[in-house]
Amino acid sequence: MSLPAALSERTLDTLISSFELRESEDLALTSPISPEPVGRLRVLRGGPIDKVVTVDLVVPQLGLDSHMIFAFTQSDSAVPHFTLDSVHGGEYFAMHLDLIPRVDLAVNLEYLDEVFAPLSPLLDQAWDIDGMSQAAIGPRQRAMMSPWMVVCRASEDAFRALDGTVERYLDHWLSLVHKGVPEVDADLAARDLANRANLFSPEVDPVWARVSALLGEEQAERVRGELVS
Repeated sequence: MSLPAALSERTLDTLISSFELRESEDLALTSPISPEPVGRLRVLRGGPIDKVVTVDLVVPQLGLDSHMIFAFTQSDSAVPHFTLDSVHGGEYFAMHLDLIPRVDLAVNLEYLDEVFAPLSPLLDQAWDIDGMSQAAIGPRQRAMMSPWMVVCRASEDAFRALDGTVERYLDHWLSLVHKGVPEVDADLAARDLANRANLFSPEVDPVWARVSALLGEEQAERVRGELVS
């Protein structure tokens, strides 16, 4: 099993055991370039969260080994969503690790301090790992995520060293799910709907053009729809 696949599987196993998740969807993803499925879309539900969506795309002939997990909290919850994207792109490893804010951090200081500030030393330690470099994403995409996002390219050794960062981010997020977060005065469901529409928009994230080219428009929209809704 590849390093990104193993990391994704360990993370998903923790989510499943923490919330007693049960699979509600399991769809093979196909492509004209391969007689065998090139990926898998899964949806798991249970516990206090809304759902977990996983998307695996493994295409050796393209040098692609990508595993994404998105754990969505309830629409009326201020607890952030958790995401991990672990990738091997042929010459490099890459990661996107984050807790997606459910409110405007600039006007909710108590929320920021309790939900995100504990991640600061973990973020600093991650960027101190030898072999890490910033991934090339623009400020438009960054604006929809959190300032504590780890989005990087990494050497093999650096990617292995990030295991601890992923575990501690996940542990912190699980504690937020179980204990709750400070109350906020906001229309959480409406904000979340709008934020996810932008976060997973093909106009914002160029990855969707590549997914559509690989899977076809219908399957790509099926995957994107599960993330947006």
